[in-house]
Amino acid sequence: MKTVAITGASGFVGTNLKNLFESKDFKVIAIKREDLKDTEKLTAIISQADIVINLAGANIINRWTNSYKKLLYASRIDTTQALTEAMYQADKKPELFISTSAVGIYKNKDCYDEESYELEDNFLGKLCQAWEKSALRAEEFGIRTAIFRFGIVLGEGGALGKMITPFKLGLGGTIGNGKQSFSYIHIEDLLEAYFHVYSNKELTGVFNLTAPTPTTNLGLTKALGKALHRPTILPVPQFALNLIFSEGAQVLTDGQCAKPKRLLDSGFKFKYETIEDTINNLVK
Repeated sequence: MKTVAITGASGFVGTNLKNLFESKDFKVIAIKREDLKDTEKLTAIISQADIVINLAGANIINRWTNSYKKLLYASRIDTTQALTEAMYQADKKPELFISTSAVGIYKNKDCYDEESYELEDNFLGKLCQAWEKSALRAEEFGIRTAIFRFGIVLGEGGALGKMITPFKLGLGGTIGNGKQSFSYIHIEDLLEAYFHVYSNKELTGVFNLTAPTPTTNLGLTKALGKALHRPTILPVPQFALNLIFSEGAQVLTDGQCAKPKRLLDSGFKFKYETIEDTINNLVK
C-alpha cells in the first residue's frame, strides 16, 4: 500500500485530497502543526511516505496587519522548510513532493502560462516566490518535485460557500468594476491533477492549476446570477474592501489571469473548462 502524507489535511482541499487518495487505496497520514515543530517525529512520518503534499498556509483573505503578514509567511515558508529538512534527514525519501503556490505570483498585466510570465513584486508575489524556492530544495535530494500554483478552487464549500449566500439573496454583484481577472479551477479537476502528476513520473516543476478558460469577476458574477436565477446589480465598492482588509483586499480586487499550459501539454483533460460549466455543476 502506498502512503501519502499531507499538511493542511483538514482544510477544504486537504479533506477532498484525503478522500481521493483513500478511495484509491492509499494510506493517508495527516501531518499536524505540532508534528512540524518536532523534527524527529516529522522525519519519521516523511520516511513512511511515498508522496508528500504540502497544503499548509494561513487564510490569505484577511486583514494584512504586520503580525498577520508574519503569520502568512511562517505558515508557508517555515512549514515548507521543516518538510524539506525532514526529507533531507529521512533514510527513505518520498518519490514525489507536491507543494502549493498561487497565481498571485504573476503580475496582472497579461494572461500568463508557466513558460511566459512576469512575476509580481508586491507582498503576495514575493511570498509565493519564497514559498516555491523553499519547496524546490527537495530536488537537491533527488526527490521529484512539483509546485501547483492554485487559482481560486471552486467546490461545495471553500471559497464558493462563502460567496454564494448573498447571491442566493439577490444581493450579489461584481467587486468594483468586475474587470479584474478571475482564474479558477473546479475541485474535481484539481484533484485529478494531483493524481495525473503522480501517475506520470516524468512530470516535474511548476503547474498552473486553473481552468483553461479564464474569466473575470464579472464573468463569475453573471454565471452565479444565471445559475441561481437571481439579479446581480449590487457591486461591492473597492474602497469598502480596502477598509476591511487593508492591503489584503488586493486578493479580491486585483486578480491574475493564468492558463494551465503544462497540464494541457501533458495530456490532462479538464472536465470543467469554463466558468459556466463549473458553476452550473456546483449550483444545483
